[in-house]
Amino acid sequence: MTEEIIDLSRLDSFVNNNLQIQCEMGKTLPISLFLKAVEHAPVAISITDRKANILYINKAFTDVTGYVACEIIGENESKLSAKSTPREVYQTLWKTISQKEVWQGQLVNCHKNGQRYLADLTISPMLDESGAISHYIGMHRDITQSHQAGQLVDNQKQLIESVVNGSPVAMVVLDADHKIILDNQKYKMLVSDMGMPEPALYFIAALQEEMPDLWVSKRNFNQREVRFEGTGQGRTRWFYCSGNWFSEDDTDADNYFTKHTNSYLLLSLNDVTLQRRQQEKMHLQTLRNILAEEEQIRSIRETLLGAMHQIRQPMNQIGAAIQIMAQRNDSQNHALKELLNQVQRMGEETLATLQLCVPEIPETAVIPVNLNQLLHEVLMLYSHTFLANGVIIDWLPTAILPSILGSENKLRMLFKQLLDNAVDAMNRAGSKERYIKISTSVSEKWVNVSIADSGPGIPANQHSKVFEPFFTTQNMGGIQAGMGLVMAREIVSQHNGIIIIDPVYTDGCCWSISFPFDKKSFRTDS
Repeated sequence: MTEEIIDLSRLDSFVNNNLQIQCEMGKTLPISLFLKAVEHAPVAISITDRKANILYINKAFTDVTGYVACEIIGENESKLSAKSTPREVYQTLWKTISQKEVWQGQLVNCHKNGQRYLADLTISPMLDESGAISHYIGMHRDITQSHQAGQLVDNQKQLIESVVNGSPVAMVVLDADHKIILDNQKYKMLVSDMGMPEPALYFIAALQEEMPDLWVSKRNFNQREVRFEGTGQGRTRWFYCSGNWFSEDDTDADNYFTKHTNSYLLLSLNDVTLQRRQQEKMHLQTLRNILAEEEQIRSIRETLLGAMHQIRQPMNQIGAAIQIMAQRNDSQNHALKELLNQVQRMGEETLATLQLCVPEIPETAVIPVNLNQLLHEVLMLYSHTFLANGVIIDWLPTAILPSILGSENKLRMLFKQLLDNAVDAMNRAGSKERYIKISTSVSEKWVNVSIADSGPGIPANQHSKVFEPFFTTQNMGGIQAGMGLVMAREIVSQHNGIIIIDPVYTDGCCWSISFPFDKKSFRTDS
């Protein structure tokens, strides 16, 4: 090919212009250095005239396209086109470089052997001394493999997102800081259903409370049940939670030489509310049978204890009379004294016989008890009682409640007794507003339960007396005679708890019950 076609004079002029710039900076570089830099550059370089006819190529150009200088110089750059690049791309290309601006983009080119490749191309206009375009310099790389790799990643991402979105359970990916990285449509529906910004954070807090050791060790877990307490009745939901930990290498440039991984948690949330409600119905029926039997035993027990209490009062009077006669040494009433002694012995024998007839309450196992769950069961068990008496239940449980160690049956009877007492108080007083507000909370090392009613309340001077056996008063209108509240305090004491009547509550009566729990096993951080 002739030198006239290569037009090296214009190339030398371009190089000399750049050399002049270098000289103004106080450095002198030979023209050959620029020529060698272009020749050995690792990117394909071509110089064309204003009509895109190739005047020069470097070695990397041959490596990328397969064409050597004698095969391509004098040919138009269009020879490289695979004819599949949209016409609009070329129109934009020529419009840009004709305005003396640099164009950068991708074209589908064709290798000498016919194989197509994707070229990442940059074209820059070269100006002469008058500022007119004299040549174009193009630099391009074969990015076919990187494009394929990137497209493969995108395809895999779309595939994964399709699978995740098609899952029948809510799924969410969180980083080590519990930031949501990825979620599916089912999870988005859960956000709306549960009425909270990120339900995943609620489940994480509940799971951390249940299994702090497993969480720290980042071991996978499967079908851990978490109960969600909504407000009002019938809004409790159950979920089976499964978690899989995984990690990926950090792509930050600072960690290029030092490997650093980021941990993520794939959390799956399977709503099993319908199944659990079916199970709950069966469970409640079993509980009804058990509690009915226990209540019958307690009724017999209270009747016998009441009879013993009634017998004990005259027995105490007889004992006092015998003691007075003994002090007076009254020999004239010796026969009466013997009669009183005989009555006292018979009374004691009767009391002993009755005591043997008092049925024992069966002991139940002491296990971890969630009071939210237990109170929910009690409300479901006796919902018919509330409906029959026109009582509205306001159920306000705290979202996450630690378990206490206790006897489920005893605790059920405790809360039933307090609820029965509240309903009876409202009935006796003929209260127009008939509601019971039940709430749970956590403070320091205590789990707290509050049961407040809209009844007549209990005068402050009677707060301690209500726990006395068979205490009653006509003026209070709402205090139930019998052993119920005695039993309630006994159950609370057996669980190392505290039960008091809230002295500042003025809209009725408010029972405040607190039970201790192991603070180490309960975590509130998330």
